[in-house]
Amino acid sequence: MIERERPLLANSLWEATANQALPRRHLEESLTVDTAIVGAGFAGLSCALHLAERGLKPVVIEARTPGWGASGRNGGQVIPGLKEDPDTIEKLYGPEMGGRMVRISGEGPSLVFDLIRRYGIECDLQDNGWIQAAHDSSALDLLARRAEQWQRRGAKIEHLSKSETARLIGTGAYAGGTLDRRGGSVHPLNYALGLAAAVRSLGVDIYSDSPAESLEKTGQGFLIKTPHGEVRAKQVALCTNGYTDHLWPGLAKTVVPFRSIQVATKPLSENVRRSIFPEGHVSSDTRRLLNYFRLDATGRLLMGGRGGFTDAGLRARFSVLKHVTHRLFPQIGEVEWEHAWGGLVAMTQDHFPHLNEPAPGLHAALGFNGRGVAMATALGKVLAERLAGKAVEDLDFPVTQPNRIPFYGLRKPAVTSLVVWYGLRDRLGF
Repeated sequence: MIERERPLLANSLWEATANQALPRRHLEESLTVDTAIVGAGFAGLSCALHLAERGLKPVVIEARTPGWGASGRNGGQVIPGLKEDPDTIEKLYGPEMGGRMVRISGEGPSLVFDLIRRYGIECDLQDNGWIQAAHDSSALDLLARRAEQWQRRGAKIEHLSKSETARLIGTGAYAGGTLDRRGGSVHPLNYALGLAAAVRSLGVDIYSDSPAESLEKTGQGFLIKTPHGEVRAKQVALCTNGYTDHLWPGLAKTVVPFRSIQVATKPLSENVRRSIFPEGHVSSDTRRLLNYFRLDATGRLLMGGRGGFTDAGLRARFSVLKHVTHRLFPQIGEVEWEHAWGGLVAMTQDHFPHLNEPAPGLHAALGFNGRGVAMATALGKVLAERLAGKAVEDLDFPVTQPNRIPFYGLRKPAVTSLVVWYGLRDRLGF
């Protein structure tokens, strides 16, 4: 079973500044429905919302509360695209399916922003763009090739010189970058809570504090048991991502939960704020062990990166992030740090999200590789189309069988070794 969050990760800025959630409702009865969705993060809520917009009424069950996991703990950056570049995707999946994957991933942020505006979700939406900052000259060449591929497909991406990057971010530490106008940011927990409210407004029940303890195939579909109730459903969608556990054999072994953490200052003075992201962008850099950073709506400076497996490791990584922040933005001075938190993101071996069908009528969407705000929302919509009866070949993303990662039991030492290797490559530039 996937480990739950450590207490050190609980001091979340997003939880401290969250909107009031709808009253919780626990599952304490036996239900029979057409579709059950396990997990009320971005993917599950998007799936439920798009089914409801078609007039269908799924049931959503959540182990904690909507947005409790990675959906409510991430950096809130809404980033277009997948980890791989468009030409690579089309080479791997062919021009037709690959082209659809490129399109849906590139349009992911616009889907997020449309839902926010359509349902009046209050989540500090900023759609000013995402800056990918090059940490050295070779990374700048990579960004140029990436931008050219997206520009051929109509994306609005601008090349930034070193001085332009310094002006728009507030640090001279980068060799240059690209500005992708499609990106932006949200308060991620409030976005999740807003999706949940929209889902409920369309008549869909969300049951909180109702963990799915077992899932079994029955003659007519599936039986999900929770501590105080059960759901019988013709079809089931598992949207548990980095918190995927024992519920269906082998599914958890298709992703590696990777801890991502963040630190946040107290709101900066107005004078200092004007020197950091003056036009409201967000940024992440090109390091293999990347840093991602932004201001929130009240002027707190956020810095995110990889976490650790132990309490000592987490404390060390929080200290590293604070050091990185001071190195990039020395103008903040002796600032007071207000929050430090994190959560589990799900990484896949091939760096692509996965839409799986482990059994007839059983579906899963997981493995968003750190780009879950846009991609989980987008794949939630694709999953809804599949649950509503759309043929696999007509979807905008491939449907596959779960592919277990070899030597999964060695994942922690493997991740630790990979982190050391990536850090060395970042420092030496190869």
